[in-house]
Amino acid sequence: MSPLLTPTITQTLAELGTARVPHIITELPGPIARSIIARDAACVSPSLGRVYPLVPKRARGLVIEDVDGNRFLDFNAGIAVNSTGHCHPHVLAAIEQQSRELIHYCSSDWYLPVYIELCERLAATVAPSMGPAKVFLANSGTEAVEGAIKLARFTTGRPNVIAFHGAFHGRSLGALTLTASKAKYRSGFGPMIAGVFHAPYGEFGYIDNVIFKHLSEPSDVAAIIVEPVQGEGGYVVPPPGWLAELRELCDQHGIVLIADEVQTGAGRTGTMWACEYERIAPDILLAGKGLASGMPLAAIIARSPIMQWTPGKHGSTFGGNPVACAAALATLDILQDGAIQNAATIGASLLADLQTLRHRQHAITAVHGRGLMIGIDFVSAEFATAVEQECFRRGLLVLTCGDRSLRIAPPLTITEGEVRTGLHILTDAISAVATIAA
Repeated sequence: MSPLLTPTITQTLAELGTARVPHIITELPGPIARSIIARDAACVSPSLGRVYPLVPKRARGLVIEDVDGNRFLDFNAGIAVNSTGHCHPHVLAAIEQQSRELIHYCSSDWYLPVYIELCERLAATVAPSMGPAKVFLANSGTEAVEGAIKLARFTTGRPNVIAFHGAFHGRSLGALTLTASKAKYRSGFGPMIAGVFHAPYGEFGYIDNVIFKHLSEPSDVAAIIVEPVQGEGGYVVPPPGWLAELRELCDQHGIVLIADEVQTGAGRTGTMWACEYERIAPDILLAGKGLASGMPLAAIIARSPIMQWTPGKHGSTFGGNPVACAAALATLDILQDGAIQNAATIGASLLADLQTLRHRQHAITAVHGRGLMIGIDFVSAEFATAVEQECFRRGLLVLTCGDRSLRIAPPLTITEGEVRTGLHILTDAISAVATIAA
C-alpha cells in the first residue's frame, strides 16, 4: 500500500484509543448529543434537513467519534467530500504549513502561487482528452455550476440550457433551476431562471426529437449540463453510448457540453473523472466535494478556447483560498499515488459482494455504480430510509438518495477490513428491517 494512503484501521483505532469500530456505548443520541441538538433547534436555520442525530467530535480515517464517545464507521464521507478519509496526515501537514505562511488574499485581484499551482495540476488531469485548459476556482460545487452557466452563455451568446430529470446541481437560484431531483428543493422559490429545459436522464434521442423539435432550436442552446453518474438522483449510471450521443449533439450544433463531476470526480468512480469511462471529453468540467478532503473548494475546468471571458466577468473573494488550495494539492498527491486505483479495485469487489447480497435479500431490487459510488435500490423509499436509520443505530453511516436508494460512498482510502465490517453491518440492518416489514 502506498505511504500516502490513509493510515490503517489499526493505526486509526490507536489514535482514537479504542479496539472496536463501531463502538456504541450510549443510546443514540447520547446525553451530550441531545443537549447540543436542543441548542441547535433554538438558533440554527430549520432549512438544514438533518438525516440522523449524529454529533461528531473528532475523526480519523473512516472512524468518526461523537461527543458521547460513540464511534462510527463512515461510509458516506460527508456526502462524498472526505475523499482521503478524515484528517489525513498528508493533508493536515499541507494545511498547517500553508496556514503558517498565508491564510487569505483575494485571488480575484492578486497572484497567489498556490492557486496557480493547483490550476496547473487540474489542467493537466484533463489535458489528455480536453486539450489545453484553464481553471477558475470557487468555494463550492454550486458556485462552480453558476459560473459554468455564465461562461457557456458568454462564450456562445445563447440563452438556453438543457439539464436532466433527477439532476442535482445545487440550491442557489441558477443551479436550483437546473436541479430536478426533488420537487421540494424548488417549491416556493419561483420563478426559476428562464431558458432551462429538462430531459429524461439516459434516454436516447429525446433532446433531438422533443426539445429541438418542440421547445428550443439548437441555435438557442448554450449548454447541456450532465452528471456522468447521477448523484442525488439515485447513483444512476447512464446506458453505454448515451454520453457520447450528447457529445455528438453538442459538436453538431455548437453547444457547450458541461460535465458536472462535483460528486463523481476526484477519483470517486475509480478514474480521476467519470467521463473517462465513456471516453468523452466535455468542454467544461466541474469539480468539487472530494477535491480538497473537506476544505471548501471547487473548480471550473474549461477548454482554453472556451474560457475567454474578460477581466471582471467572474470572480470570487474566497474562491481558491490558499489553505484550501494546499489541501487540494495534497489530496491530488494521495489520489494519484494509489487512492484512485484503490477505489477502482475495492469498489469492484464491493459491487460484486452487493450483487451477491441482492440475490439473498428480496428487498434489494438493484445494485449499480462505479468505483466507490454505489447505489442500492430497495422496494420502497420507506425501506431504504429504515435501513439507513438501522445502520446508524448499529454504527455505520450511510445515506439515502433518489427515490428508494441507499448510497455507498466511503473515503477512497478504505481498506478491505473496513469493507468487510461495513458489509456485515449493512447485511444485518437489511435483515432487521425485512423482519419488521414482514
